Amino acid sequence: MQVDPRGQRFAAAVTTLVLIAVLVTGNAVLLAGQALVFAIATVGGLRLAPYGVVFRVLVRPRLGPPAELEEQAPPRFAQGVGLVFALAGTAGYALGADWLGIGATAFALGAAFLNAVFGFCLGCEMYPLIRRITTKIRSDREVPA
Repeated sequence: MQVDPRGQRFAAAVTTLVLIAVLVTGNAVLLAGQALVFAIATVGGLRLAPYGVVFRVLVRPRLGPPAELEEQAPPRFAQGVGLVFALAGTAGYALGADWLGIGATAFALGAAFLNAVFGFCLGCEMYPLIRRITTKIRSDREVPA
């Protein structure tokens, strides 16, 4: 499935704002909500992602068609990475380990900011590298000795 990369930048911008609010307030519930957004995108796909729906319904009709589309797998993987950090941050805040909540949220914020402002998706860049490594490991295990 192909997706509009502008939708990914829109979602990253909204995520950036949410994560800034989390860092300012230390609100674990808000971070848990962002984790839910990441989970929906990771498990259900980008078409079901809440920020993607907002982009598709309210923003994209006002823009021209995208210059290009991109595969869904890398940004979906990136959402999964965001989910891991959001869950770690939520656990940190909830368990009183604010250092973990702040650190995990700050890492997620850095990645979201890079995508929103510069169009650089850190998780998307990790995706092909991890695929190559896991494919190599799998193929090495399958070679008879």
